[in-house]
Amino acid sequence: MNFEKARFNMVEQQIRPWEVLDQNVLDLLMTVKREEFVPASARALAFADVEIPIGCGQVMLKPVIEGKVLQALQVAKSDSVLEIGTGSGFFAALLAARAEWVRTMEIESELVKFASDNLARNGVENVVVAQGDGMAGWAERAPYDVIVLSGSVPFVPQELLEQLKVGGRLFAFVGEAPVMKARLITCEAEGRFRTEDIFETVVPMLRNAPRHDAFSF
Repeated sequence: MNFEKARFNMVEQQIRPWEVLDQNVLDLLMTVKREEFVPASARALAFADVEIPIGCGQVMLKPVIEGKVLQALQVAKSDSVLEIGTGSGFFAALLAARAEWVRTMEIESELVKFASDNLARNGVENVVVAQGDGMAGWAERAPYDVIVLSGSVPFVPQELLEQLKVGGRLFAFVGEAPVMKARLITCEAEGRFRTEDIFETVVPMLRNAPRHDAFSF
């Protein structure tokens, strides 16, 4: 399989047509090697417009979704990032290529090892992978410029919002099938947030997602 040709086709035929036009994001998706983060048995699907199972009932999101999230977050080199749901480590690697450092939390021990091995093998050194329930965030290292949830939640926990810096952005897939909103929440001032729904989609729910809607974000 010609990975470089498949990568180019992924960007030009899947991601760009879905209104991901930020050239920095497109360049990043051409640079970070997606095929290095999928299970060996799924390498032929690395650039397909599908969710790729990675074990423990979890999946890698479609490339177009990853591109849309990156474009919305506008990660900068000085940013500190918290990711909830490490999965294969691929999205952490994308974030790390743009940010100062990334801390990522994964509840499944098997995926913690899978992601850690993938990141180490690909020379990604500014990511810390931790096992744990990320729904309460990682308060000891807060506040963050960027928080991103890699799966869906019925609502965004208040604990995560409280760990955003002023000017910080949180991205989450909010709602329940068949309608979920890809939502960007910006902290405009302490305790004040602006919410923008970027697109609609359906993605798998985080295993440890909260179950009671106590907040309106």
